[in-house]
Amino acid sequence: MGDVVTTDTVISSELKELHEELSEPRPKRSSAAADQAATNAGRAARANPPEESAEELQLKDELREFTKVITEFIEEAEKNVSAHPTASVVGALVVGILIGRLLGRR
Repeated sequence: MGDVVTTDTVISSELKELHEELSEPRPKRSSAAADQAATNAGRAARANPPEESAEELQLKDELREFTKVITEFIEEAEKNVSAHPTASVVGALVVGILIGRLLGRR
């Protein structure tokens, strides 16, 4: 049971990091050459602004929503396991037994 909670915590933290990555602006370069390249790219971008397609925008929105839903689900599961540890262990044991019997019937 501890492995499941640990795995959920790892997944939750990875989803939060992904959400933060998608939400943050891209980091700026610090060197003078990079600044010059950024200036040149900015001029070119103003001349021809890159446009994200509707599909890309929809995909980003769906990824953000998916990340949010999964994170909320994992947080809720952690709360339920913390509130009812005995029931969680018994439930995990029953599920393990059922899976074992199903796999043993080959």
